[in-house]
Amino acid sequence: MKLFLKTLSIVSIMLTVPTFASAQGNLSTADLDMITSSLTFDEDTRALMNAISSNDISKLAINRENIGKLSPYFSNKVDIKGITNQKSSGRCWLYTGLNVLRPKVIEKFNMKEFEFSQNFGFFWDQLEKSNLFLEAIIETSSLPENDRKVDWLFKNPISDGGQWTGVVDIIEKYGAVPASVMPESNNSENTRMMSRFLRRKLREDALKLRKMVSEGTSENKLRKEKINMLGEIYRILVLCLGNPPAEFTWQYEDQDGKISEIKNYTPKSFYDEMSGVDLRDYVMFMNDPTRPFYQLYEIEYDRHMQEGGNWKYINLPVDKIKSFAKTSILANEAMYFSCDVGKQLDREKGLLDIKNYDYNDLFGLDFAMDKSGRIKTYDSGSSHGMNLVGVNILAGGSVDKWLLENSWGKKGHQGFLIMTDEWFDEYMFRLVIHKNYIDAETLNILDLEPVYLPPWDPMFMPEN
Repeated sequence: MKLFLKTLSIVSIMLTVPTFASAQGNLSTADLDMITSSLTFDEDTRALMNAISSNDISKLAINRENIGKLSPYFSNKVDIKGITNQKSSGRCWLYTGLNVLRPKVIEKFNMKEFEFSQNFGFFWDQLEKSNLFLEAIIETSSLPENDRKVDWLFKNPISDGGQWTGVVDIIEKYGAVPASVMPESNNSENTRMMSRFLRRKLREDALKLRKMVSEGTSENKLRKEKINMLGEIYRILVLCLGNPPAEFTWQYEDQDGKISEIKNYTPKSFYDEMSGVDLRDYVMFMNDPTRPFYQLYEIEYDRHMQEGGNWKYINLPVDKIKSFAKTSILANEAMYFSCDVGKQLDREKGLLDIKNYDYNDLFGLDFAMDKSGRIKTYDSGSSHGMNLVGVNILAGGSVDKWLLENSWGKKGHQGFLIMTDEWFDEYMFRLVIHKNYIDAETLNILDLEPVYLPPWDPMFMPEN
């Protein structure tokens, strides 16, 4: 009885003594009165409420004083032909990477037009990412399921997004083919359902592999089971995307109407003949003001295949990156560029300008976070890849705008996006530039030991 009373007394104390959260964190009646009384519900506020609650916020925030101020003409532009369309897929990284190479092929062979098969590269990308995930599951099998890395892996088994290192590794291992040899399928252009089933199967396989490890299964049996699992993934990919060719024949018509001879190729021999570009000659940059500049960084699991390279980048001030970019464009060399494309984007006109929308005046508030704050709080990050292909250099040598080749078809400015120099400062993240346009001092940073970052770092954001 004494023990029961003692226990009851402790429970009573626990129920009657408020915790810090309940005592100081709950919204009291007085708190609510202060919050509600902070808004003066006058005629202007009622008009704003009626307008904002019934309309698209961005349309109401359009800054009409800024319309028409940006000219569509550029002093310098890379020679490119044709606009690509990734449709409803997250393959912008693949389109962007291949579109860096496409102008070189067109120029080299005097073609009217040319396009690599994104479907071919995507097929092998999805198989390699599946293997990367299953290997990571095996490597972390001794960790508990609630470990942060294991939890991250189960949340992110595979995606159709990616970045430059995936383009490099896929081409070097599998080669490339023309778009006509492995054309798009419904599921390459609309990846949502296929991606859902791939994630489901991989998560199921991951649980099985972890169980096998806990039961002491030998590594030989574990690897054999992984290959069986990848066989099922391969089946899904073939059924959804088609069967990638091991060999093919191909010919083309040049700008003079001359038809080339029919030749036999493998995907690797085709890439070597058509492009022959050493993809290891490109250097990856980031502008992340939350970390020290002139340092090399590497992000764990930010790659596309087990033996591939992680996203390893030099963090530089934005003005330094711009100087390299300008040199590249003047040399007629397109670049892989990624950014937070949704911020201050006028989709209809194809304009990226920090003055496009005035949300501060619309809400009567100040949205004042700088780039560092937006990165730290996950409010901004690299979300989309495009090709940086143009710059407008003014009489005094300064730059006021840049041109991006997009992969959304003819949307926007005839398939392009015009980006102001100020927008570049705020929302550009990644840029990949050929080493020919980079000074020796910056290139030497590649010899430093990289700072190793975890996969949940804000800079791990595959472009879509």
